[in-house]
Amino acid sequence: MKTLKCEVCDADIQGEDFDAWFANARGHWMTEHADLMQEMAGKPKEEGEKWMAEARKRFDAA
Repeated sequence: MKTLKCEVCDADIQGEDFDAWFANARGHWMTEHADLMQEMAGKPKEEGEKWMAEARKRFDAA
């Protein structure tokens, strides 16, 4: 089990693997940072892909 901090509020988000962690992070963001999620929805797909790649690197390094 790995734990990474939320980039916005420093909450701990855990997951056995990247996919589990991402699901937990998404749930956290949907409830705690819905306004930011709404802003991100209008951004280009490439920005989301870049964030995913960076998040995977952070997860793998943890």
